[in-house]
Amino acid sequence: MSIAFTFPGQGSQAVGMGRDLAEAFPEARAVFEEVDDALSQKLSKVMWEGPEDELTLTANAQPALMAVSIAAMRVMEKGGLSLRDKVSYVAGHSLGEYSALCAAGTFSLADTARLLRIRGDAMQAAVPVGEGAMAAIIGLEAEDVEAVCAAASAGSVCQIANDNGGGQLVVSGARAAVEEAARLASEKGAKRAIMLPVSAPFHSALMQPAADAMREALAKVGKSAPAVPVIANVTVSPLTDPEEIARRLVEQVTGRVRWRETVAWFGENGVGTLYEIGSGKVLSGLARRINRDLNAVAVNAPADIEAAMQALV
Repeated sequence: MSIAFTFPGQGSQAVGMGRDLAEAFPEARAVFEEVDDALSQKLSKVMWEGPEDELTLTANAQPALMAVSIAAMRVMEKGGLSLRDKVSYVAGHSLGEYSALCAAGTFSLADTARLLRIRGDAMQAAVPVGEGAMAAIIGLEAEDVEAVCAAASAGSVCQIANDNGGGQLVVSGARAAVEEAARLASEKGAKRAIMLPVSAPFHSALMQPAADAMREALAKVGKSAPAVPVIANVTVSPLTDPEEIARRLVEQVTGRVRWRETVAWFGENGVGTLYEIGSGKVLSGLARRINRDLNAVAVNAPADIEAAMQALV
């Protein structure tokens, strides 16, 4: 059985993340310093000291989460890990796809930080605050949530943004339509339908201005073929061509994060272990709910890295 590395998305951030790596490993410190320099901002200070509301801002959370993932990767590489030799695939949840591509060498660290800052700013600016919304629908099948979105949109925008697996889907779009979708989902038998405390309707058609901004930004940045294929969020297929990867990243801004299908794809294609590289354990928890046969391991603290390296090298 082969191995895949996965990289977390927004929501996995927490004040203090990455500080233990920076204190323990010079390779990790170098990553945080390079990200700070690329953004002309002491982002590491926000990551380690807060305040939480500043870290949670989309424009900060996205490069911050990437930085922790790449810090862990650099430590593992220093210890002798070769991604190309040990890992069959990489994938990331939403912004985590950029972390995966940085880890696999498609983008440089500095370029990835700048791309994620552009992405975060553009996603925040795409829709006036208060006009968009997202809601988590728990306990309905995807087909039922599709029907709810179709009924709720009625000339507006409401669509599945994230299919996270484990009976959890997130819908996104215009606030009134999303609120109606949450109501209809409850009527249809959802266990819970919860409006989420987010600042914009991510992964919906309302994000088209942000998609346009990313198309422009990605056209200007250097791109290399990844060391191992990336499983794209929007296609659930392995990609290695840099230009196709860029096109799919543009689509991802307005498209669905098909994480349930991604984890299922791993199980169907010979992957036995998923290592989640970076802050938190969200993806590991989802993987266990989607496919109990997969071994899911979260790697973010120094002790996690030590254990992973004993297994991998």
